[in-house]
Amino acid sequence: MRKFLSLFIIALAAQLPAKAGFVFDNNCVEAYKAILDLRITDANTLIQKEKQQNPQNGIIILLENYIDYYSLTASDNRQDYDRLIDNRSARISELEKSDNNSPFYLYSQGQVYLQWSFLKLQFGDFVSSAFDAKKAKGLLSDNEEKYPNFVPDQISMALINVIFGSIPASLKGITRFMGMTGNAQAGVKKLEDIHDQLRRSKLGFYNSEVIFYICTTDINALHNLKDYSKLISYLSEMDESSLLRAYLQGYIAWKTAHNDDEISYLEAAPKSAAYITAPSLDYMLGCARLNRLSNDPPQLLFDYVKESRNAKYIKDAYLKIADYYFLQNDPGKYEYYLKMVKTHGNTADEKDQQALWEANDAKPDADLLKARFFFDGGYYAKALAQLSGKSEASFTLLRDKIEYNYYLGRIYDRTGKYNDAIENYQRAITLGRGTKYYFAANAAISIGQIFEDKKDYKRAGEYYNQALDMTGHQYQTDVDNQAKAGLKRIGQ
Repeated sequence: MRKFLSLFIIALAAQLPAKAGFVFDNNCVEAYKAILDLRITDANTLIQKEKQQNPQNGIIILLENYIDYYSLTASDNRQDYDRLIDNRSARISELEKSDNNSPFYLYSQGQVYLQWSFLKLQFGDFVSSAFDAKKAKGLLSDNEEKYPNFVPDQISMALINVIFGSIPASLKGITRFMGMTGNAQAGVKKLEDIHDQLRRSKLGFYNSEVIFYICTTDINALHNLKDYSKLISYLSEMDESSLLRAYLQGYIAWKTAHNDDEISYLEAAPKSAAYITAPSLDYMLGCARLNRLSNDPPQLLFDYVKESRNAKYIKDAYLKIADYYFLQNDPGKYEYYLKMVKTHGNTADEKDQQALWEANDAKPDADLLKARFFFDGGYYAKALAQLSGKSEASFTLLRDKIEYNYYLGRIYDRTGKYNDAIENYQRAITLGRGTKYYFAANAAISIGQIFEDKKDYKRAGEYYNQALDMTGHQYQTDVDNQAKAGLKRIGQ
């Protein structure tokens, strides 16, 4: 009887559904690498192969979420976001049924919450994004206690530390209420340490993801615009066939004003049907070519506004197309594309808000516009030459007088002539205080940063507070956040 009962229990157990395990086998590793290369078609093929061979593998669910994350990040398509967002809850439910004795059990759930938190932030669902971020931190913290040496968890926890430590100052009250605190510098340092460890680890395939986080957080969270060479060195470790590598190279060059390098990187980006469509590459390359003022038609900006449905920077792209025709002395096309600025895209991003402001303002001064493009590309000598022979009296509009002083200040600032920079910034503040233009407030931020670098924190604080005292201007939120962050850094 006992033998029969044992056989019955064994037979019954065999019929019960087994808990899904987590196995990062060769199919999954290769699918993960394909996703990080932005070869989504190849990744889906490998995932389907894994489903046939090991349908209970919980890593499949995590990889499918990676596909949604990178696809939406690259496309910036609101319709796709609305279509895919329900995947989040379904995947969490499936993962909760998986093997709870695996270090991937809590990690995979936390990672899904974290990725959707980023996506919700990208698409303007700020409150829901914050709740997902808090949920992710809770799950990943619990997992860290159980498996303190689990590298994937360490990567995500370091990233959370960066994100929570760089939340805009205007939202600090809400985030403190939700227990969302962090240290951006410590988070980036941890990511760099993990990167060094991965070279000697069987988890080395995570290297590209860690490099992605290091590069984007160093630029966007820490604003280390002088780290260009270091970050490009990191990117040299990624596979040359990776579209993500080309994107990051172009992005870092764009943000640090290495315009010629940006063009070279983006023009060399891999192109085939195997890769995801990433309209943002067209936008970056189109802007970079325009910065050279070499009379190249803005074809890539046309491609961007055509390919990007419900994306940001539509208004900004149309404004740049209009500016191109303005400089080509084609008033008909200039006016036509100004109308497109007013009627297409949205103003969720401050860059698009600024484009709409400019479209409704007086025509730009050609020399100031050229100087601005040269400056944005890092061509500081050309920008200065464009303004040589000019003076404040050369301009009729108050806006142009302010902008003239502001851009002279920026050019001198970037070329290390700080006394000249402060003099021109101060003149921009004097003329621009109380106007709707951002030049005066941003000039105050820039002077504050110069004094902060000199460790003259008293004077730095005075200028950061001056920036906060200016209201009703363009880029208000961004300027205020920079000023509050500066005051926090210097302990005021």
